[in-house]
Amino acid sequence: MRTERVAAIVGVAESDLGVTPGKTVLQLQAQAAKAALDDAGFTKDDVDALFTAGNWAWSPNLMLGEYLGIRPKFTDGTNIGGSSFESHVGHAVAGIQAGLFDVALITYGSTQRSDQSRNKPAPIATLTDQYERPFGLPLTVGAYALAAMRHMYLYGTTSEQLAEIAVATRKWATLNEKAFKREPIEIADVLESRMIAEPLHLLDCCLVTDGGGAVIVASARAAARAKKKPVWILGHGETHTHQSIVNMPELTMTGARESGNRAFEMAGVTREEIDVAVIYDSFTITALLTLEALGFCKPGEGGAFVSDQRTAPGGAFPMNTNGGGLSYCHPGMYGIFLLIEAARQLRGECGQRQVENAKLAVVNGTGGVLSSTSTLILGRD
Repeated sequence: MRTERVAAIVGVAESDLGVTPGKTVLQLQAQAAKAALDDAGFTKDDVDALFTAGNWAWSPNLMLGEYLGIRPKFTDGTNIGGSSFESHVGHAVAGIQAGLFDVALITYGSTQRSDQSRNKPAPIATLTDQYERPFGLPLTVGAYALAAMRHMYLYGTTSEQLAEIAVATRKWATLNEKAFKREPIEIADVLESRMIAEPLHLLDCCLVTDGGGAVIVASARAAARAKKKPVWILGHGETHTHQSIVNMPELTMTGARESGNRAFEMAGVTREEIDVAVIYDSFTITALLTLEALGFCKPGEGGAFVSDQRTAPGGAFPMNTNGGGLSYCHPGMYGIFLLIEAARQLRGECGQRQVENAKLAVVNGTGGVLSSTSTLILGRD
């Protein structure tokens, strides 16, 4: 592990999760931000950089800053979908390293379940979307279904193997009192759930929930006065390869191959040293493709890799230990919750679902239709 320590995650928190009809997007972000600052032992007056992403306002950063009473000297509204928040962390490290600020607040909030925004008509398609959406491709699930079907065709991957991921994450969710779905499921339950877009069944698909989250990133100097031990940001990589699925360079290989290689190289650690993986699971196929792209197994071997509940509690490869987007929560853009869980695992705060002696975590966000990826390597002293 490299010895340089530039910046760390020093505070994390969620807002209320699940169904929050009495709260706005701003209220959820404020609730999470206050809790994350308390977790770090900081106040909003310590914050000099503000990061957020979402489509809930014309300029989310302006509205959030005004609502929280923060006038940052650095702001970043990078929005590349669900991986935005992993990118925010990487950008925060770069800003801290350049001496632009010391403490960054990263937030996200969504009330998509309460306002049923997933059911609203999509805006007029642009660019290559015009050749997909008007002709019946259901987004986003249809795009992921295309990738899943291609993987099955090329490598013989089965629906049972995809179901292993859904079952394993549900087992983790049964150990997390904040998870939206905690009832145990079996592989047969996944296969018998209704088909959404072949070959993806209902239980292959993420939840639709409300919720918000916040992460505090601080320079090494500021982290020294934080209330809890820092979770160091050791490596980061990011990329985006396309907007619409028709332009994905290779349907079964995501940009995590590039972002992951850069993150591991920067951190100076190997795949074998990773203790816990926190990987975007908008669909079961998302997690499987990411494991291959990150190099934990070869292309085409993801199905075998996740079989026999390898990623479940007690398995050899702990993954998505909070229950993931499949069972814990998924308020539209899930990436910030990956960071929250990874930090808590490395701080040893996860109770029944704690991975013993976890020292290194890989976090990988995915955005759009397998369009963007951002990878982080996190570690504790």
